[in-house]
This record gives sequence, C-alpha cells and structure tokens, in this order.
Amino acid sequence: MTSSSSRADWLVPVSLMLLSAVPVLAGAVRLGEVAGGATPTPENTRFLTDPVPLVLHIVSASVFCFVGALQFSPGLRRRHLGWHRASGRVLLPMGIVAALTGLWMTFAYDVPAPDGVVVYAQRILFGSAMAVALVLAYVEVRRRNIARHRAWVIRGYAIGQGAGTQVFTHLPLLLSGAEVTETSRALAMGAGWVVNIVVAEWIIRRRPRRRPVGRTPAAAAGPEPTATVRSR
Repeated sequence: MTSSSSRADWLVPVSLMLLSAVPVLAGAVRLGEVAGGATPTPENTRFLTDPVPLVLHIVSASVFCFVGALQFSPGLRRRHLGWHRASGRVLLPMGIVAALTGLWMTFAYDVPAPDGVVVYAQRILFGSAMAVALVLAYVEVRRRNIARHRAWVIRGYAIGQGAGTQVFTHLPLLLSGAEVTETSRALAMGAGWVVNIVVAEWIIRRRPRRRPVGRTPAAAAGPEPTATVRSR
C-alpha cells in the first residue's frame, strides 16, 4: 500500500517534468547558440542582438516549470515543509521573471514568421495573466489564505507550462506536413494555453473542502496545513 501510494504521489510531478523537457532542452540549445556566438540567421538574429531577455526568460522559466513540478507532490510537502517553503521563495520570483521577460521579448523583438497579430496578442494576454496570477499567489499566502494561494499558483504554473503543451498542439501540423500559416500557428499556440487553463480550473474546483469534525465553520475556513508555495 505504501509503495503504491508513493508511486501515485510522484506521478504528477514526474509527468510535469516530462512536459517541461522539450522546452527546457530547446532553451538550453538556444543558450548554447547565444554563448557560442552562433552564425546569425533570420531565426536567431534578434536573440543574438539582444540576448538579455532571452537568457533571463529561459533560465527563470526552466527553473519555475521543472523544479516547480516538485511542489505538486503532496507527500513531499508534508514530509519536507521547510523545503517546500524555501523553494517557494525562489519559484514565485522565478515565475514572475519568466512572465515579465516573455512580455519583454514580445514587445522588444520583431514578430517572426509565421507568428502574426493573434499570436502577438496571445503572448501579451497569457504573459500578463501569468504574472498577475503569481503576484496574487504571493498576496494570498501573506494573508495566510492557503486555498486561494494554491489556486493562483496552479493557474500561474499552468500558463507557464504552455510551451510544453504546445509541443503536442503543434504535432498535427508537423505530422501532416501542412504549411504552418498565421491562423494554424495561432490555433496551435492558443490551444496549448487554453488546455492547461481548463485542466487547472478542473483541478482547483474538484478539490473537496475538508471540514474537521468538531470545528466551527469559521474555524474550518482557516489555512489548510499543506500549501503549494509558501513565502514564509
């Protein structure tokens, strides 16, 4: 029973790490190009010319998505609450930096083909939403409202994992060999974020509200013992 419970406890974190793998590896390759002085091409010239937002984005997003996956292990939170809180102090700022540098790149870099105005708007919308969600997560944990803190962390993390899901939403285009147009690109990009947000809301809303026996409704509304990311 313990072994089965332990495997189930790690199923979600490991799955999230695997979802992060392709974007993290692609980011590492891009960092290698920047560090190694790659030959400029139409695809990478904007990054080589102004690498600061790219480097900050890749590093912060990789840490937020890959290490942040461990926060979704209930057993790890219960057994190592100190680590959970300490890592939260790192992960929340990392996530906010990832969101803001994503917006920075959207505004600073030329729009590459086949991205168009819709993808441009999507990046602004979801990047802003991610930053707001993580700021609200910090506000709620300071208020010790752990249920709301948890909900905002899940929403912010779901948006941050958009690049991982977009690997799969682009697969039909890649496998079919069809030309990637502005419309198909926008649909594939948007689908990645929307799928994650829908799953996040389902997780948030399906969580049962526990009310310990013998406590009043007012007392039961207090902070839950397990948080996702704590600042203290």
